Amino acid sequence: MSNEANPNGEGRTGEQPPGAPAPTVLSGRQRLNEGLWPPRISRAQLIVALLLFVLGLGLAIQVRSNSDNSALRGARQEDLVRILDEVDDRTQRLQDEKQRLDDQRTELENSSDQAEEARKQTLEKERQLGILAGTVAAHGPGITLTISDPSGAVEPDMLLDAIQELRAAGAEAIEVDGVRVVASTYFSGDPGAIEVDGREVAPPYEFKVIGKPQDLEPALNIPGGIVQTLEKEQATAQVARADDIVVDALRPAERPDYARSSPQ
Repeated sequence: MSNEANPNGEGRTGEQPPGAPAPTVLSGRQRLNEGLWPPRISRAQLIVALLLFVLGLGLAIQVRSNSDNSALRGARQEDLVRILDEVDDRTQRLQDEKQRLDDQRTELENSSDQAEEARKQTLEKERQLGILAGTVAAHGPGITLTISDPSGAVEPDMLLDAIQELRAAGAEAIEVDGVRVVASTYFSGDPGAIEVDGREVAPPYEFKVIGKPQDLEPALNIPGGIVQTLEKEQATAQVARADDIVVDALRPAERPDYARSSPQ
């Protein structure tokens, strides 16, 4: 760099020599980027970040666990007791069915005339399947469920929900207003003009159900069950236990179009 006198006798300083490149001037954003990248992370910052990640993960797991149990935590004590009783009853039914099958196997193994014993069990199985298929009448302990619908607000899917709850509680035979309910039964139509398997039924809807009354009645009264749902629609459901319910509406034995039995 040089000092030269100008015509006024003053010196000039700080000028670039001829041909020298002009200095680069950085903007504020560029200076900020150079300060942030590449990042300069200390060991202490890394440890703090790891601890925050672990803490956040723990909080997320806790919140999810609380949300999963919120339904049961909000239930009343008597509702929880009823739910536990239903679980115990279902477990007992499965154990009883297992014991019955074990007894049948033992009888076959120990019978002196295994062919005759097998025939008897086959006939008994045929009667049981006939009850499930609705081709034979049945009777036994159970309940009657009467649904009144003065406002005409009960929809077909509500009656289907009642069927599903009864089946889950161990119902073995069901009849609705003279229509036998089987695996293929469907509900259609509109409120006030409901059809069961294409046959129109009218309120009050009467369900005849064979099964253990101590299981069937509580299943209808569980929180959020069919009784509470009907009450919201200004409908009522009355349940009466009985020692002998007769389900005598029959379905014709239909041959399947495509399914055929196969050897075991």
